[in-house]
Amino acid sequence: MEYVNYPLIKKNSLERRLYQETLLNTCSKKNTMVVLPTGMGKTACAILLAAHRLNKIGGKVMVLAPTRPLVEQHKKTFSKFMDIAEEDMKVFTGKIPPSQREKEYKNAMIVFATPQVIQNDLIAGRFDFSDYSLLVLDECHRGIKDYPYPFIAEMYIKRAKNPRILGLTASPGGNREKISQVQKNLFFDAIEIKTEDDEDVKPYVQKVNIEWRVLELPEEFKEVHKLITRALKKRLERLKNMELTNTVDLKKKDLLQIQGKIRNIIATKPRPPVQIFHGLSVVAEALKIEHALELLETQGIKSLHEYLKRMQKSAESGKTKAVKRVMKDPEIEAVFLKVYELNGKGMEHPKLDELYKILEGQFRQYSRSKVIVFSHYRDTVKRIIDILRGVSGCKPVAFFGQAGEEGLSQKDQIKILEKFKDLKYNTLVATSVGEEGLDIPSVDLVIFYEPVPSEIRSIQRRGRTGRQRAGRVIILMAKGTRDEAYFWISRHKEKLMKSILKNMKLEQNEKQRKIGEF
Repeated sequence: MEYVNYPLIKKNSLERRLYQETLLNTCSKKNTMVVLPTGMGKTACAILLAAHRLNKIGGKVMVLAPTRPLVEQHKKTFSKFMDIAEEDMKVFTGKIPPSQREKEYKNAMIVFATPQVIQNDLIAGRFDFSDYSLLVLDECHRGIKDYPYPFIAEMYIKRAKNPRILGLTASPGGNREKISQVQKNLFFDAIEIKTEDDEDVKPYVQKVNIEWRVLELPEEFKEVHKLITRALKKRLERLKNMELTNTVDLKKKDLLQIQGKIRNIIATKPRPPVQIFHGLSVVAEALKIEHALELLETQGIKSLHEYLKRMQKSAESGKTKAVKRVMKDPEIEAVFLKVYELNGKGMEHPKLDELYKILEGQFRQYSRSKVIVFSHYRDTVKRIIDILRGVSGCKPVAFFGQAGEEGLSQKDQIKILEKFKDLKYNTLVATSVGEEGLDIPSVDLVIFYEPVPSEIRSIQRRGRTGRQRAGRVIILMAKGTRDEAYFWISRHKEKLMKSILKNMKLEQNEKQRKIGEF
């Protein structure tokens, strides 16, 4: 069923979905945050609301998205479905000179831009919101702290004659405080949430099978693990003796909190005690050892070996005393020797062997598959690429962010994605840059090389499959490590997020009912 004779929507272009019309009913009346599963047509909601506002109110529309590739994709999608001249839809990014942007804003009916550009042009007085009847904020869960969205939303509400804000996200956050902060910062009067379980959404949901592969670490890993744990425990006991903590059961986030507390004392007290400076150094040592433990558990011997080599080089330069003390620790010296030996023998994390088997089976059965493998570290991405080159039919490519010497510019990223769409590459091995903000096509299989303790990132990763057809997700976990903890943390946060959103919506409806009765 199509949107027949719907103003400004091209005939026979956009499939008519009841849940989108339900969302449109709210969005047309209130500033609304729409929470919709990835692949369920968030952009279609924006297109329908844009058509409605332009037809009923007139004026202009602005669509903001975090990255240039995503901005370009939105423009492409709007052009496909909206009956508006191409020259009336314009993309504005930092690549266009400010003076040119200032002139072209006046001629555009729909503006697609990155938020940084609009923030800069608002501050410089090159842009005016008065005629804009709709502001669309994609990935609106970013609307906290120093991200440009809150500033832009505030300027829009103040200056637009007929303001309406639409926020789009698949995952606004795992706690009420953050969701409420986004709602407040972006002036949302209403929250609309749709899940895969809603009756009006179910017909459009593609099945996604999720598998967990729990792998046993080799005995050699366990020996190294004991040594690193012993070195870490010594630091944690010192922190307890200094009364900077009352427990030795500390995770990375706890160490970072202690570090922040110490730095605050140093910054605010005229004469901080000498012990405080020593405490700061002990925390720095603990964090470095904790990172070594993380690499062993989740990445493997090669990654740990590379990390220890960098630490040794830094210790020899003598620039950081904390590093020097870590590398002189008897347990860490023993770890370095053992890891050097295991690396020489080619000892790998069991995840790599499992990954090889998974992709060997995938391409044997479905030769035209598209796959994304997510991994946290670039060193691991490189190792995965080396391993996957041996898989028959697999054409892997690394996909990094822009930072660092080996970083990929957005132009390079777009080229890789075009080749991925055309199956010149069929396996994208990506860091977190592949989670959001890029136009990555739907894939057949998503693999988490390690779980992430974030419901937002887990949802974004899973959302890369099961769009136009059924999909599959495999999560690799090392037994008895932080992998398992991170998996359950993420799962708990996701359930909590859905529960919070539903409660907020119920409260919102109850409030409206009482106002209506009054």
